[in-house]
Amino acid sequence: MKKNLIALAIAATAVLSAANASAAAGQVNFTGKILETGCDVVNTVASPLTVAMGQIAKSEFTAGNTLSAAQTFKIQLTNCPAAIPSARISFDGTPLNGDTSVLQLNADNGVATGVGIQISDTAGVLPLRQPSATYTLVSGSDMNDLAFTARYKAVGTAVTAGPANATANFSVIYN
Repeated sequence: MKKNLIALAIAATAVLSAANASAAAGQVNFTGKILETGCDVVNTVASPLTVAMGQIAKSEFTAGNTLSAAQTFKIQLTNCPAAIPSARISFDGTPLNGDTSVLQLNADNGVATGVGIQISDTAGVLPLRQPSATYTLVSGSDMNDLAFTARYKAVGTAVTAGPANATANFSVIYN
C-alpha cells in the first residue's frame, strides 16, 4: 500500500513539473503603487450621489441607439495631497447585454426594458471599468469637481415603461 502511495506521489510530481516546464508565449508585468493617502471622496458608498434622470416617455425612444437628454453630474474630491496632480475615474457596474458602454438598470419590480444608462466624460462615451479622461486636481481643501454626463440609451426598438434606476460604483485612479 505504501509503495502505491509513493508511486502515485512521484507520478503526480512528474505531471506538475511537466506543466510548469511548458514554453512561455509571452509575459505580463504588473506595476503600480499604493499611496499613503489620496483625496477625500465626497460621494462615498455611505453617502452616494443621486443623479435625477427625469421621467421620459417610452415613445421618445423611436429606434435602437436613441439617446435621452444628458444629465450632468460631478464626482467631488477634496483635501488632495500636492503630490497627486491629477486623477481619473473608473465606473463599475453590470453592462447591459454585455455592452460595456451601457449600464444595466437595477432589477426593480416592473423595471423598464430595452434601455440602459450611458456615462460620458469630456472625451466621449466612457465604457464601464475603463479610466476616464484625466482631471487636474487642486491640492488642499479646495473642491475638485470632476464633471460627467449620464443619459438613457435605447438598445432596441422595444422599450417598455417602468422604473429606470441604475447603480454604479467608482474608483479614483491617481496619476
